[in-house]
Amino acid sequence: MSEHRFELKAEWSGGLDGTGHIRTGNLVTAISVPSQLDGPGVGTNPEELLLGAAATCYLITLSMLLKRLDIESIELNSEIYVHSSPAMKVDKIIHRPRIGIPIHTSQEFTDKISKAAYRAEQACMISKALKGNVEVIVEPEIHQLME
Repeated sequence: MSEHRFELKAEWSGGLDGTGHIRTGNLVTAISVPSQLDGPGVGTNPEELLLGAAATCYLITLSMLLKRLDIESIELNSEIYVHSSPAMKVDKIIHRPRIGIPIHTSQEFTDKISKAAYRAEQACMISKALKGNVEVIVEPEIHQLME
C-alpha cells in the first residue's frame, strides 16, 4: 500500500475577525470566520471546506460505483449543520444526490442505483474519517428523464 501526501500552506492575521489565505494544489482562496458566526465572511471557511471535502468525496465515490450503469446524470446538493452552543460542533452532513435514469428503467435496476447511493457514503474516505463524530445522511432522489 502506498502513502500519498497532500500539503496546505496558510496565513492568517487579525484574530477571530481577521482574514487569511490558503494554498493547496489547485486551490488558492481567502479564508475567514463565516458571517453566520459573526465573522467577516471573506472567502471560504472551515465549514464550507469540510462540506466540500465530504461532498466531492461522496460524489466521486458514487460516480465510480455507478460507472458501469447507464446513468444519464448525477447532481448533488449537500448541507452541513453546525451548532455553536455550548461549543462549536459539526452535527451532521446531508447528501442529496439527484440521479437521472432512462425513462423505462426497471425497478430492479433502480434499486441497484439506490443501494449504490447509500454504499458510496460508506466507502467514501472522508465519511470514514468523520465516522463517530459527524452524522452523514444520504437522501437520494432517483428520477426518470423525459425522452
